[in-house]
Amino acid sequence: MRVLVTGGGIGGLATAVALRQAGADVHVVEKAKAFGEVGAGVQLGPNATGVLRRLGLGDELDEVGFAPEHLYLLRWQDGAHLAEFELANRMLAEYGSPYYTLYRPDLIDILSSALPDEVTSFGVPVTGVHPDKPAITLADGRTLDADLVVGADGTHSIVRGATVGDAPARFSGMCGYRAMMPIEPGEDLNVQLWLGPDRHVVAYPVGRGPNWINMLCVVPEPDWHEESWTAPGTAEDLRAHFDGWSSKLTGLLDRVTEPVYRWALYDREPLTHWSTATTTLLGDAAHPMLPFLAQGAAQSIEDAAALASVLDDDLPAMLKAYEDKRRVHTARVQRMSWDNNVVYHLADGAEQRKRDADLAAGDGFHPYRMTWLYGSNPF
Repeated sequence: MRVLVTGGGIGGLATAVALRQAGADVHVVEKAKAFGEVGAGVQLGPNATGVLRRLGLGDELDEVGFAPEHLYLLRWQDGAHLAEFELANRMLAEYGSPYYTLYRPDLIDILSSALPDEVTSFGVPVTGVHPDKPAITLADGRTLDADLVVGADGTHSIVRGATVGDAPARFSGMCGYRAMMPIEPGEDLNVQLWLGPDRHVVAYPVGRGPNWINMLCVVPEPDWHEESWTAPGTAEDLRAHFDGWSSKLTGLLDRVTEPVYRWALYDREPLTHWSTATTTLLGDAAHPMLPFLAQGAAQSIEDAAALASVLDDDLPAMLKAYEDKRRVHTARVQRMSWDNNVVYHLADGAEQRKRDADLAAGDGFHPYRMTWLYGSNPF
């Protein structure tokens, strides 16, 4: 089967690797002039690292991934522990694969290095999808055809809009600031998540070593609507959003220097279907989600495995089997990520105290009881 994958991000590259191992003839079309995934940090639970291991990339992943010992959920005002969960040892024991934090470009390097150079075409934006056959049109006027077109082209997917129809973006009212800083001696190398009124912060180590602390700071900015991951923010604006928060957090924020980036946080309602007779979608093209469960990259990697696992000459049956494996599951992840926009940001009061008590009792978010998510097997 000849497959065209539009988009050379994490999902598109994972798809190319998985489909090639399953026997398909794959070509990736990437609009950028070279691989260079924007963004900084990514968390991969055992549901995703397990897929990459089965694809034969475990040694490379172990080299660049860092396994934090704990996840700490912290109160905004004083940094008091609301809950803590063992990650490195417990997640491996529970689900059979590690929980890693990574520098995104390192993950792109692992995936792209598993593909021959000739598999990818760079600097060729896709401008359309042929309505009568599995083919795409490029910005330079060329048409490429295949047996199957896979849209891995992100939340603004050209393939989605030209095939199953676009879904309106849903603005969360929130904006994400992201920044990185060098790790200092004695640095806390756990995943830390501060929860507070109307905003939250997650910080975790990334890079070989690790080398940096990656921070995502989510704040209400209803008038900022730009989704670009490279739109500039300022360290001063970022710090102003967290005045009066825990001294441990503000101490981290005091170390932030430019560049700082911010982007408006959107998702879309789950699609009722994302395939046609000769096209399908995956990753953010199929199920864009808020980054409040750390599952965006992981779900695209699972999609890649699921699609490759059902590879078959009967294309309509293959695409139905793929959707049957993934659509309900990813919709659940989308909805839970959206719900966390409320759960994470409760104002101090009765609802917040109940949430904190549930977390402390293990009745709220509990990674060892989320087999449906971290123990998912997309193959």
